[in-house]
Amino acid sequence: MEILLTNDDGIEADGIRVLYDALSDLGDVTTVAPATDQSAVGRMMSYEVDVEEHDLGYAVHGTPTDCVVAAVGALDMNPDLVVSGCNRGANIGEYVLGRSGTVSAAVEAAFFGLPAIAVSLYVPVGEDISRSDFPVEHHEYAEAARATRFLVEHVQSAGVFEQADYLNVNCPVPGDEPAPMVVTRPSHVYDMDAEREGTTVHLEDRIWQRMADGDITDPEGTDRRAVVEGRVSVSPLTAPHTTEHHEALDGLAAGYNGQD
Repeated sequence: MEILLTNDDGIEADGIRVLYDALSDLGDVTTVAPATDQSAVGRMMSYEVDVEEHDLGYAVHGTPTDCVVAAVGALDMNPDLVVSGCNRGANIGEYVLGRSGTVSAAVEAAFFGLPAIAVSLYVPVGEDISRSDFPVEHHEYAEAARATRFLVEHVQSAGVFEQADYLNVNCPVPGDEPAPMVVTRPSHVYDMDAEREGTTVHLEDRIWQRMADGDITDPEGTDRRAVVEGRVSVSPLTAPHTTEHHEALDGLAAGYNGQD
C-alpha cells in the first residue's frame, strides 16, 4: 500500500511522527507535510511553494492543501490512501470542518479521487484548542495511532470508500481501557462569540470550555458527544458540495427571467 501522510501541525510535530511509525509496516509511507505549523488555515492555497527533502519525506513551505497537490502533481505520488494527522486538538463539529487544515488535506485528496482519513486528538482543556499552546506527551497519541492503524488496515477492503470520500476521526487520550469506536455525524452545536475591547475584537469559541466542563448539549450519535465520552469518533463524509431542488428559488429565477 502506498500511503501519503500529511498534517497541519507541521512535519516536526509529534502527531505525524506517531502515525508514521504506526503505519510504516502496513505499506510505503511518504510524508509530504508543511514545514511549519499551518493550523486552522482551512483549504488555503499558496500556488507556489518551496519543497525540501526530509527524513520522513518532504517538507513543503505551504499549507496542507499545497502538500496534497504538490505530492500528486509534482512529486509523482499516486497513493492508495491519504492520511492527515494526527492533529494536536480535536476537529469536531460541522462548523470546524472548513477551518481545519487537517480535514482540508483530506478534502483535497478526495477531489483527486483519493480516499483519505483525517485524524485528530481531543485533549480536554478549557481553552480554545486551536490557539492554545498546551503540552501533549508522545504516549497520549497512542489511542489515535491504534485507531488509525486499524482503519488503514481494514477500511478499503470493507468498501467504506464506496460511499464516503473521507473519514474524519477524532480520538480521546488513552484511558485505562481501549476506547470503543463509533460511527458519528458532525455536531450542529455552535457557540462562537466575540467581545469588543476598544479597537480590538476578541473572537472566542466557547465550545471548548463547555466540553471541559462536561456541558455537552450535542445529541447522541454526534462526533463531539462521542469523543468527550471517551470514544473514538469516525464520521464518514463526502467532499463535493451538494445541491437540492428549491422551488422558492425556481420561482425567483422565473421572476427574474420574466422581467421587462
